[in-house]
Amino acid sequence: MNKIYIFLLIFFCHACSSGEENEISLYKVERGDLSITLNEEGELKALNSTNISSPNISWRFGSLKVIKIIDDGTEVIKGDTVIVFDPSEVGKVIEQSENDLAIARAELEKNKAEQASKLEELESNFKITEISHRISEINFELAEYEAEVTKKEIELKLKKAKISLGKAKGEIENTKKIQFEELKQTFLRIKQLESRMKDGIDALKSLTVISPAPGIAILTKNWSTGNKWQVGDQTWPGNPMISLPDLSQIIAAVKINEIDISKICSSQKVDVKLDAYSDTVFSAEVTKIANLAESKNGKDKIKVFPIETLIDGTSPKLLPGMTVSCSIIIDEIKDQLLVPADALYSKKNIHWVYVKEGSSFKKKEVTIGPSNSDYVVINEGIEEGDKLALTNPYPEDKQENESDE
Repeated sequence: MNKIYIFLLIFFCHACSSGEENEISLYKVERGDLSITLNEEGELKALNSTNISSPNISWRFGSLKVIKIIDDGTEVIKGDTVIVFDPSEVGKVIEQSENDLAIARAELEKNKAEQASKLEELESNFKITEISHRISEINFELAEYEAEVTKKEIELKLKKAKISLGKAKGEIENTKKIQFEELKQTFLRIKQLESRMKDGIDALKSLTVISPAPGIAILTKNWSTGNKWQVGDQTWPGNPMISLPDLSQIIAAVKINEIDISKICSSQKVDVKLDAYSDTVFSAEVTKIANLAESKNGKDKIKVFPIETLIDGTSPKLLPGMTVSCSIIIDEIKDQLLVPADALYSKKNIHWVYVKEGSSFKKKEVTIGPSNSDYVVINEGIEEGDKLALTNPYPEDKQENESDE
């Protein structure tokens, strides 16, 4: 009876032991290449794009209020209407200018008539004065045989007539100069009003903004609201509101933490994965690195360096504004022993793995090299072909095997 009991006990223990071993996944150590990457989020942008801005009109035409705007992401052709602004303020200015221009033109005609009448009167007086002067000259010529007193009196009248003639002539000349300046000012006023009218008409036309080229219309952000431009928003003259990106060259704009920027250099390869299409990966290359850091979120103390990575090729899936995950390849390590990160255990800078030997596992210390999120380079401690446990085969040693990380 005791022999049977012992046999059953041994069989049961062996069965349990075999069951546990079968549950442990193994990894066969092989040589391979390791990519050291830096993973960051980014946003797609067009390398080149055409900006569509609000019309650059004068402040006197009032504010620019959006009453119609194309939907974000709409495909447009050259000449399509993309934004319409409220024309009411410009219309008021045009109407006022029309009224002022009509009044100014009427005043011009009135001034011309009054000036002509006054000049005609002055010229008539001049002719009368000229006749009086001629009569005085004749009397002076006939006074040769008159008494000296009479002759003197006639001479004085002649001088007086001459002075009156000069005065009348001078008055005509001065009046002409004054009238010329008055008309000049009136004409200038009319020109100003005509120019204002033309500006108003041009401004009215510019309130309907058309696309200068074909493309995908991407609305920019209204910083006062934090949202993209929409109906009812007010903007200022010359403000970029829509971008028409050139989809033949797309970049992934990425912000690199200042502690990692030393790892980045031009021409580094990048794998770009679209968040909207997680199964699609595009190849890219670092093309631009900012020289100056900036705050990560405006007022944030964390500093980042913006970089640009140019994506190789084109695809209908690559649209500006999309969020992407970028894996920047910092280094490529060739032909090394690699083990999964799950197979490595660490504590106090001591690293080890569990190597399968027969029906059990042996703990072996290893010297590690570079690593990424998935694999670690092993410099010493194991050999190619060794089989490693991917989970701890001795869970009772869990506390001992806790990582320092």
